[in-house]
Amino acid sequence: MAVREHIERAPAMYMQVAQRIADDIRRGRYQPGELLPSEAQMVAMYGIGKHTARSAVAELRRMGLVESQQGRGSVVLPSAGVLPTTRVDRSIFRTAKGSWSLPETIEAEAPAVSRTTLDGPPALLLGQQDQDAISVDRMLHDPATGARMAHRVLIPLATAADVPALAEQPDAEVSALYQQLADAGLSLAFTEHVTARTPYPDERTALGLSDASPLLITYRVTADADQERPLLCEELKAPAAACQFAYPVTPTKAASQHTSRRRSRSE
Repeated sequence: MAVREHIERAPAMYMQVAQRIADDIRRGRYQPGELLPSEAQMVAMYGIGKHTARSAVAELRRMGLVESQQGRGSVVLPSAGVLPTTRVDRSIFRTAKGSWSLPETIEAEAPAVSRTTLDGPPALLLGQQDQDAISVDRMLHDPATGARMAHRVLIPLATAADVPALAEQPDAEVSALYQQLADAGLSLAFTEHVTARTPYPDERTALGLSDASPLLITYRVTADADQERPLLCEELKAPAAACQFAYPVTPTKAASQHTSRRRSRSE
Protein backbone atom coordinates (compact mmCIF):
# COMPACT_ATOMS: atom_id res chain seq x y z
CA MET A 1 0.00 0.00 0.00
CA ALA A 2 1.43 3.34 -1.04
CA VAL A 3 2.24 5.83 1.68
CA ARG A 4 0.37 9.09 1.31
CA GLU A 5 2.75 11.99 0.83
CA HIS A 6 2.07 15.38 2.42
CA ILE A 7 1.79 18.18 -0.12
CA GLU A 8 2.30 21.77 0.98
CA ARG A 9 -0.34 24.02 -0.52
CA ALA A 10 0.78 27.47 -1.57
CA PRO A 11 -1.07 30.39 0.04
CA ALA A 12 -3.96 31.80 -1.96
CA MET A 13 -2.90 34.40 -4.53
CA TYR A 14 -4.56 37.28 -2.65
CA MET A 15 -2.58 36.30 0.48
CA GLN A 16 0.67 36.32 -1.50
CA VAL A 17 -0.09 39.79 -2.84
CA ALA A 18 -1.09 41.05 0.61
CA GLN A 19 2.14 39.70 2.12
CA ARG A 20 4.23 41.31 -0.63
CA ILE A 21 2.62 44.71 0.00
CA ALA A 22 2.87 44.25 3.78
CA ASP A 23 6.61 43.63 3.41
CA ASP A 24 6.89 46.75 1.24
CA ILE A 25 5.11 48.80 3.91
CA ARG A 26 7.45 47.55 6.64
CA ARG A 27 10.50 48.29 4.47
CA GLY A 28 9.30 51.85 3.92
CA ARG A 29 8.34 51.63 0.25
CA TYR A 30 4.91 52.93 1.24
CA GLN A 31 5.01 55.54 3.98
CA PRO A 32 2.26 56.33 6.53
CA GLY A 33 -0.38 58.49 4.89
CA GLU A 34 0.51 57.39 1.37
CA LEU A 35 -1.97 55.71 -0.95
CA LEU A 36 -1.46 52.13 -2.04
CA PRO A 37 -1.70 51.35 -5.76
CA SER A 38 -5.31 51.21 -6.94
CA GLU A 39 -6.99 47.90 -7.77
CA ALA A 40 -6.38 48.55 -11.47
CA GLN A 41 -2.71 49.26 -10.80
CA MET A 42 -2.40 46.06 -8.73
CA VAL A 43 -3.92 44.08 -11.58
CA ALA A 44 -1.21 45.41 -13.91
CA MET A 45 1.63 45.14 -11.33
CA TYR A 46 1.00 41.57 -10.20
CA GLY A 47 -0.90 40.06 -13.12
CA ILE A 48 -3.96 39.26 -11.02
CA GLY A 49 -7.71 39.78 -11.31
CA LYS A 50 -9.72 42.60 -9.75
CA HIS A 51 -11.31 40.24 -7.22
CA THR A 52 -7.86 39.07 -6.08
CA ALA A 53 -6.68 42.67 -5.73
CA ARG A 54 -9.77 43.56 -3.71
CA SER A 55 -9.25 40.56 -1.42
CA ALA A 56 -5.59 41.50 -0.91
CA VAL A 57 -6.56 45.00 0.21
CA ALA A 58 -9.17 43.54 2.58
CA GLU A 59 -6.46 41.32 4.09
CA LEU A 60 -4.18 44.35 4.59
CA ARG A 61 -7.02 46.06 6.46
CA ARG A 62 -7.40 43.00 8.68
CA MET A 63 -3.65 43.14 9.35
CA GLY A 64 -4.10 46.71 10.59
CA LEU A 65 -1.74 48.15 7.96
CA VAL A 66 -4.13 50.23 5.86
CA GLU A 67 -7.58 51.77 5.91
CA SER A 68 -9.89 52.44 3.00
CA GLN A 69 -11.11 56.03 2.63
CA GLN A 70 -14.11 56.92 0.52
CA GLY A 71 -13.05 58.67 -2.67
CA ARG A 72 -9.32 58.25 -1.99
CA GLY A 73 -8.38 54.60 -1.82
CA SER A 74 -6.33 52.58 0.67
CA VAL A 75 -4.10 54.66 2.94
CA VAL A 76 -1.14 53.30 4.93
CA LEU A 77 -1.76 53.75 8.65
CA PRO A 78 0.77 55.50 10.93
CA SER A 79 0.95 52.39 13.13
CA ALA A 80 1.78 50.06 10.23
CA GLY A 81 4.70 47.79 11.09
CA VAL A 82 4.89 48.89 14.75
CA LEU A 83 3.24 47.78 17.97
CA PRO A 84 -0.52 48.35 18.28
CA THR A 85 -1.38 51.79 19.59
CA THR A 86 -3.52 50.82 22.60
CA ARG A 87 -1.38 49.56 25.47
CA VAL A 88 -3.44 47.55 27.96
CA ASP A 89 -1.61 47.53 31.29
CA ARG A 90 -2.36 44.24 33.10
CA SER A 91 -0.51 45.18 36.30
CA ILE A 92 -1.87 44.53 39.78
CA PHE A 93 -0.72 46.81 42.58
CA ARG A 94 -0.99 46.45 46.35
CA THR A 95 -0.30 49.43 48.55
CA ALA A 96 1.67 49.42 51.80
CA LYS A 97 -1.65 49.53 53.65
CA GLY A 98 -2.83 46.39 51.89
CA SER A 99 -5.42 47.87 49.52
CA TRP A 100 -5.61 46.75 45.88
CA SER A 101 -5.26 48.96 42.84
CA LEU A 102 -5.54 48.36 39.08
CA PRO A 103 -4.73 50.58 36.07
CA GLU A 104 -7.57 52.95 35.26
CA THR A 105 -10.05 51.93 32.57
CA ILE A 106 -12.91 53.85 30.94
CA GLU A 107 -16.30 52.21 30.62
CA ALA A 108 -18.33 52.83 27.47
CA GLU A 109 -21.56 51.86 29.23
CA ALA A 110 -22.83 50.72 32.61
CA PRO A 111 -21.93 47.15 33.66
CA ALA A 112 -24.56 44.44 33.16
CA VAL A 113 -25.04 41.80 35.88
CA SER A 114 -26.60 38.42 35.12
CA ARG A 115 -26.59 34.81 36.24
CA THR A 116 -24.92 32.30 33.97
CA THR A 117 -23.75 28.69 33.74
CA LEU A 118 -20.00 28.30 33.46
CA ASP A 119 -18.63 26.65 30.33
CA GLY A 120 -15.65 26.88 28.00
CA PRO A 121 -12.20 28.05 29.20
CA PRO A 122 -13.49 29.90 32.32
CA ALA A 123 -15.23 26.73 33.55
CA LEU A 124 -12.06 24.70 33.01
CA LEU A 125 -9.83 27.27 34.70
CA LEU A 126 -12.19 27.55 37.67
CA GLY A 127 -12.85 23.80 37.87
CA GLN A 128 -16.57 24.63 37.82
CA GLN A 129 -17.96 23.03 34.65
CA ASP A 130 -21.74 23.61 34.32
CA GLN A 131 -21.88 25.35 37.70
CA ASP A 132 -23.75 28.62 38.26
CA ALA A 133 -21.97 31.95 38.51
CA ILE A 134 -22.58 35.69 38.59
CA SER A 135 -21.48 37.40 35.38
CA VAL A 136 -20.58 41.10 35.23
CA ASP A 137 -20.04 42.45 31.70
CA ARG A 138 -18.40 45.76 30.88
CA MET A 139 -17.55 47.44 27.58
CA LEU A 140 -14.31 49.39 27.85
CA HIS A 141 -12.82 51.84 25.37
CA ASP A 142 -9.71 53.87 24.76
CA PRO A 143 -10.79 57.43 23.84
CA ALA A 144 -7.40 58.16 22.26
CA THR A 145 -7.58 55.34 19.72
CA GLY A 146 -11.25 54.33 19.73
CA ALA A 147 -10.39 50.69 20.53
CA ARG A 148 -13.19 48.80 22.28
CA MET A 149 -12.65 45.89 24.70
CA ALA A 150 -15.10 43.51 26.36
CA HIS A 151 -14.44 42.69 30.02
CA ARG A 152 -16.28 40.03 32.01
CA VAL A 153 -15.98 38.99 35.65
CA LEU A 154 -17.26 35.52 36.54
CA ILE A 155 -17.93 34.87 40.23
CA PRO A 156 -18.89 31.25 40.95
CA LEU A 157 -21.80 30.98 43.38
CA ALA A 158 -19.59 28.72 45.48
CA THR A 159 -17.17 31.64 45.94
CA ALA A 160 -20.02 34.06 46.64
CA ALA A 161 -21.34 31.69 49.30
CA ASP A 162 -17.98 31.82 51.10
CA VAL A 163 -17.62 35.59 50.64
CA PRO A 164 -21.20 37.01 50.68
CA ALA A 165 -19.96 40.57 50.05
CA LEU A 166 -19.22 39.55 46.45
CA ALA A 167 -22.90 38.82 45.77
CA GLU A 168 -24.08 42.04 47.39
CA GLN A 169 -22.30 44.24 44.85
CA PRO A 170 -20.76 42.08 42.11
CA ASP A 171 -20.44 45.08 39.75
CA ALA A 172 -18.07 46.89 42.10
CA GLU A 173 -14.63 47.78 40.77
CA VAL A 174 -12.47 44.69 40.33
CA SER A 175 -9.98 46.04 42.87
CA ALA A 176 -12.86 46.15 45.38
CA LEU A 177 -13.62 42.48 44.66
CA TYR A 178 -10.00 41.64 45.41
CA GLN A 179 -10.29 43.60 48.63
CA GLN A 180 -13.41 41.69 49.68
CA LEU A 181 -11.59 38.39 49.13
CA ALA A 182 -8.58 39.62 51.10
CA ASP A 183 -10.81 40.92 53.91
CA ALA A 184 -12.27 37.41 54.16
CA GLY A 185 -8.81 36.21 55.15
CA LEU A 186 -7.77 34.80 51.77
CA SER A 187 -4.23 35.12 50.42
CA LEU A 188 -4.59 35.91 46.73
CA ALA A 189 -2.58 34.64 43.78
CA PHE A 190 -3.14 35.55 40.13
CA THR A 191 -2.52 33.62 36.91
CA GLU A 192 -3.11 35.02 33.44
CA HIS A 193 -3.82 32.84 30.39
CA VAL A 194 -3.59 34.54 26.97
CA THR A 195 -4.87 33.16 23.68
CA ALA A 196 -6.22 34.38 20.33
CA ARG A 197 -8.88 33.35 17.85
CA THR A 198 -11.19 34.60 15.14
CA PRO A 199 -14.10 36.52 16.71
CA TYR A 200 -17.69 35.32 16.63
CA PRO A 201 -20.26 37.47 14.77
CA ASP A 202 -21.64 39.08 17.95
CA GLU A 203 -18.10 39.91 19.11
CA ARG A 204 -17.29 41.54 15.75
CA THR A 205 -20.37 43.72 16.08
CA ALA A 206 -19.73 44.69 19.70
CA LEU A 207 -16.06 45.51 19.16
CA GLY A 208 -16.37 46.98 15.66
CA LEU A 209 -14.09 44.40 14.02
CA SER A 210 -13.75 43.36 10.40
CA ASP A 211 -14.79 39.84 9.47
CA ALA A 212 -11.50 38.08 10.18
CA SER A 213 -9.68 40.51 12.45
CA PRO A 214 -8.08 38.37 15.21
CA LEU A 215 -9.15 38.71 18.81
CA LEU A 216 -6.81 38.69 21.81
CA ILE A 217 -8.33 37.02 24.87
CA THR A 218 -6.90 36.87 28.38
CA TYR A 219 -8.29 34.94 31.33
CA ARG A 220 -7.12 36.11 34.74
CA VAL A 221 -7.80 33.61 37.51
CA THR A 222 -7.76 34.84 41.10
CA ALA A 223 -7.07 31.97 43.50
CA ASP A 224 -6.67 31.26 47.18
CA ALA A 225 -2.90 30.85 47.36
CA ASP A 226 -2.98 28.72 50.51
CA GLN A 227 -5.43 26.13 49.21
CA GLU A 228 -4.68 26.65 45.49
CA ARG A 229 -8.42 27.04 44.91
CA PRO A 230 -9.68 29.24 42.03
CA LEU A 231 -12.04 31.94 43.27
CA LEU A 232 -13.04 34.04 40.25
CA CYS A 233 -12.15 34.55 36.59
CA GLU A 234 -11.84 37.72 34.51
CA GLU A 235 -12.09 37.56 30.73
CA LEU A 236 -10.84 40.41 28.54
CA LYS A 237 -11.33 40.47 24.76
CA ALA A 238 -9.50 43.04 22.64
CA PRO A 239 -8.78 43.52 18.92
CA ALA A 240 -5.26 42.27 18.23
CA ALA A 241 -4.66 44.86 15.50
CA ALA A 242 -5.27 47.76 17.89
CA CYS A 243 -4.24 46.48 21.33
CA GLN A 244 -1.19 45.07 23.05
CA PHE A 245 -1.19 43.52 26.54
CA ALA A 246 1.67 44.59 28.83
CA TYR A 247 2.74 42.70 31.96
CA PRO A 248 5.32 43.26 34.68
CA VAL A 249 7.35 40.08 35.10
CA THR A 250 8.68 39.26 38.56
CA PRO A 251 11.23 36.42 38.81
CA THR A 252 10.29 33.66 41.22
CA LYS A 253 12.51 31.16 42.98
CA ALA A 254 12.05 27.49 42.21
CA ALA A 255 12.52 26.58 45.88
CA SER A 256 10.65 23.30 45.65
CA GLN A 257 12.95 22.07 42.88
CA HIS A 258 16.09 22.87 44.87
CA THR A 259 14.62 21.15 47.88
CA SER A 260 13.79 18.02 45.91
CA ARG A 261 17.33 17.89 44.51
CA ARG A 262 18.85 18.15 47.99
CA ARG A 263 16.59 15.40 49.22
CA SER A 264 17.45 13.11 46.30
CA ARG A 265 21.20 13.57 46.93
CA SER A 266 20.83 12.79 50.65
CA GLU A 267 18.85 9.57 50.11
